[in-house]
Amino acid sequence: MIRQIVPLAFDSFGVRSMATFVETDNLKVLIDPGVSLAPLRYGLEPHPLEWRRLDETWNVIKRYAEESEVLVVTHYHYDHHDPDYPELYSGKAVFIKHPTENINRSQRDRAAYFLAAIKNLPKKLEVADGKSFQFGETTINFSKAVCHGTNPRLGYVTETCIICGGERFLHTSDVEGPSLEDQASFILNGKPDILFVDGPMTYMLGYRYSFKSLEISNSNLVKIIRETDVHTIILDHHFLRDLNYKTRIKPVYDEAQKRGVKVATAAEFSGRKIEMLEALRKELYAKYGVEDFKVKKKPLREE
Repeated sequence: MIRQIVPLAFDSFGVRSMATFVETDNLKVLIDPGVSLAPLRYGLEPHPLEWRRLDETWNVIKRYAEESEVLVVTHYHYDHHDPDYPELYSGKAVFIKHPTENINRSQRDRAAYFLAAIKNLPKKLEVADGKSFQFGETTINFSKAVCHGTNPRLGYVTETCIICGGERFLHTSDVEGPSLEDQASFILNGKPDILFVDGPMTYMLGYRYSFKSLEISNSNLVKIIRETDVHTIILDHHFLRDLNYKTRIKPVYDEAQKRGVKVATAAEFSGRKIEMLEALRKELYAKYGVEDFKVKKKPLREE
């Protein structure tokens, strides 16, 4: 069985991440051990409260990575992996998005840098795309490479499904929806009990994310609720950068309520308060001065 699922860092915690720890009867897995902040939002740099939360969540990720046997890197954006902390991967079984196929130039360069940094450190290093791996009673299935979002511009990601004792957990990584058929098909075929989804990127609605994509994403999520036995759907990451996120997916909430399916954020799943620090950056600067905060800062890269 799946003993526990622990969100380690998510946008509803106040940082950019989908880092998730999963423990089965015989295996401990950490998906996407990375965390970051938006270099700019509303023309503002991260508030000191965001830097503090970044430190807190990164320490949590490192602690869980130490006890994990498997680390998964679904793609090479910096909120999903940290190439500057290669020792994280020492002695682990590491499953990665293919570093040269179905990948854009930016992620190809990052993958090469990452692989050079962790060279000879993992106990096992495997390309994951479209493959299945068995660890005793636990199976890990990976999707083929699917688009990061609605098109290939930002590259590709792999979705992850962990199965043990008939229980199924699925982590989509950055599908921004899902609004594409292959993104949704992996979920439908995976038949998860618990689903962690990078929901629609509505904070860029009408700009980099279309109203049509939102409509399709809602339709696909409703279909997943109707056609699988999922009982919990966590919608977070890009989705929780929009202060109006609850109004964006009303058809999903309505269908979930009819069928007794829980739809929540990673923060709510963890029993903690939702803290959308990036989306509230203007308010943070207005409410709190920055002089009283002593925080460590490091250079922030674009995702």
